[in-house]
Amino acid sequence: MREIPDPDALADLIGEELGVSDWLHVEQDRIDAFAEATGDHQWLHVDPERARSGPYGKTIAHGYLTLSLLPVLTASAFRVGSVRARVNYGLERVRFPAVVRSDARVRNRATLQSVEPVPGGVRMVVRNVVEVDGGTRPVCIADTVTLLLTEAGG
Repeated sequence: MREIPDPDALADLIGEELGVSDWLHVEQDRIDAFAEATGDHQWLHVDPERARSGPYGKTIAHGYLTLSLLPVLTASAFRVGSVRARVNYGLERVRFPAVVRSDARVRNRATLQSVEPVPGGVRMVVRNVVEVDGGTRPVCIADTVTLLLTEAGG
């Protein structure tokens, strides 16, 4: 994991890869729990028997499940010190070029796109490219916008 001392150090890292996460296993139990939490019970995600004869040969993770894994993946890729709070501010672009089959492993490559001062801290945009073990195409590409707050009331 890459340790960045503080938000001020980010200015020199624009365009650089901030880190690569550990591999994370996306098992059927995780997919089922996501389906339960969101109400999205499409058979492609939750019916292994039917999915065997479907287009992917087994169940696949929801695209939004893959997207929702970014916080845990990012936490193992890089850390910015001297931050009181980290706030998800939004997304600028999200694409799912390939699928995550159940029982696959994914990891994230995070590249800093921009950083700018805001009251109480900085706003950074990170390009996240989530890849699947053994895959040839990314399974998710998302530009996340995060506020790194260094002062109270930011």
